[in-house]
Amino acid sequence: MYSLQNKREKAHTDSIWACDWGVLGGTPPEPVEGEELPAPREEEDIIVTGSLDDTVKIWNYKNGEVEVRHKLTDHSLGVVSVCISKDGSKVASSSQDSAIHIWDIESGEKIKTIENGSGEVWTVQFSPDGQFIASGNQSGRVNLYSLDTAKLTDQLDTKREKFILSIAFSPDGQYLASGAIDGIINIFDMETKKVKHSLEEHAMPIRTIAFSPDSQKILTGSDDGHIKLLDVSNGTLVGTMSGHTSWVLSVAFSPDAEHFASSSSDHSVKIWEISSRQCVHTFNEHTSEVWGLKYNKDGSRLVSISEDECMNIYSIPV
Repeated sequence: MYSLQNKREKAHTDSIWACDWGVLGGTPPEPVEGEELPAPREEEDIIVTGSLDDTVKIWNYKNGEVEVRHKLTDHSLGVVSVCISKDGSKVASSSQDSAIHIWDIESGEKIKTIENGSGEVWTVQFSPDGQFIASGNQSGRVNLYSLDTAKLTDQLDTKREKFILSIAFSPDGQYLASGAIDGIINIFDMETKKVKHSLEEHAMPIRTIAFSPDSQKILTGSDDGHIKLLDVSNGTLVGTMSGHTSWVLSVAFSPDAEHFASSSSDHSVKIWEISSRQCVHTFNEHTSEVWGLKYNKDGSRLVSISEDECMNIYSIPV
């Protein structure tokens, strides 16, 4: 049964524009030679949020309740993107101050800062292997930074010089997709660092993009109010979903790839069935733009964050 499990009002003191959900622990580190194998630690659900109040918050989630684990305050302007590394140990945050900070989730300590130049950083992502940080810039390029050195290693060029608003790595690491302010989707082959497909499926800016768990499909959401489902290998349109009455701000595949969620500036969160491409449930729990959402590891919960300063957690049937 679909239901609102927890509504955290005043989760931040200004609009919340970014969130991610990950798992800390579970897989022990490799043992040092001559030492005993460390015992696996209990997994902890971690939610990260970023706000225009200039802060990043790391939340512990347990038994339906959330509590602040760390409040991170090194950004000087609004935080617009956050991403948890695949191993659950680190979080990256980007801000209108042009900086990308990398944080240790366990301790809350800042590990390093990546300077992204003078342009605003609207999106930041870890590569699946944890070696790189990617961010889109205002000149139509995706910057790739080494996590070890915090230095620029590559640029993926769309050759369109249009502000990139959204990026996503495929889970298998073979592709990176970007969505730009001109409505163009570019899919890069990460081996060649070249554009594999350039797709003109939207008429307006693309605010959000997400790969399916098997890396074969992508979802995009746009200011035109439409959601597109696309095939990665041949760059073709699989389907168009319409139901939101304003900008689509975030999309996310469920872990089982049978459903996806979307959020919009129409204040709603929708759950869709992929096979039928129909909306199966709508949450109307926010009172303003819903900027982001993410599923937890098993798809039984979904978090959404909003301009209304609330963080909502929903129970999702699996």
